[in-house]
Amino acid sequence: MSQGIKRQRAQQIIKYLKKTYPKPKTELKYNSSFQCLVAVMLSAQCTDKLVNKVTRALFKEYKTVQDFAQADIMELSSLISSVSFYNNKAKNVIASAKYILENFGGRLPKHTKQMIELPGVAYKTATVVLGEVYDIWEGIATDTHVRRFALRFELTTNTDLTKISYDLEELFNKADWKYVNNGLVLYGRYICKARPHDCAEHPLTKLIPSANNIWPKAK
Repeated sequence: MSQGIKRQRAQQIIKYLKKTYPKPKTELKYNSSFQCLVAVMLSAQCTDKLVNKVTRALFKEYKTVQDFAQADIMELSSLISSVSFYNNKAKNVIASAKYILENFGGRLPKHTKQMIELPGVAYKTATVVLGEVYDIWEGIATDTHVRRFALRFELTTNTDLTKISYDLEELFNKADWKYVNNGLVLYGRYICKARPHDCAEHPLTKLIPSANNIWPKAK
């Protein structure tokens, strides 16, 4: 498929997303910038609903980057044990807090290159957090929802999440990047779910009918 056709599709999709989800915002709950980072880190391969349940108690005990930097890893691991890979996530959260204190004066950095220096933080996490905390959108974060729709709408042939992000960034105007991730996440969560089904009457499938026959395998 030509880049021109892909761009036409991207424009159709973004028009719907901007109208339907005009104020991009994660459903993760947090009260500070570092808590936002923690919530996004915990959400890897885990539902936002579960993360919010875990952080409801966690964020009462740990409020600041200093709190997390001084956390006992066994205690923190226990508090987040409901999420996947909780031991590694606890280790990375504490290490990231210490790194921010030592290298960024206790404040989250404002650039992707700096964010991905943090332990456990890759391109997707960095992009989401920068957008949420600073309204800085240096890229398009690709999670399972975005990956699924990027493949179903034939906007990419890649399956690697970061490569998909780069493909999407080529197709969508930079001013619209902030609507892509949150919009497709909400669309996938509440309208067109992952399990194969007849979605011919769903809004985006009406725009791109071939998507009704394309169901990528989970990564």
